[in-house]
Amino acid sequence: MQVIAHQGDTVDAICHRHYGFTAGITEAVFAANPGLAEFGAILPHGAKVELPQATPPKPVSGLINLWD
Repeated sequence: MQVIAHQGDTVDAICHRHYGFTAGITEAVFAANPGLAEFGAILPHGAKVELPQATPPKPVSGLINLWD
């Protein structure tokens, strides 16, 4: 799937908006888009970004809350 960057967009923001998470997916997006990192932290308006298929990370089980 291909998306177009909005003004002020970052790869993390696009990943969060499309996938709902960023853990591990930003690296896959950069791998699928050679040269994307050359734009810097903020992508230019209208930049095309190819988004690979991804599955959400598995939830971590056994979390301990400090106040329990």
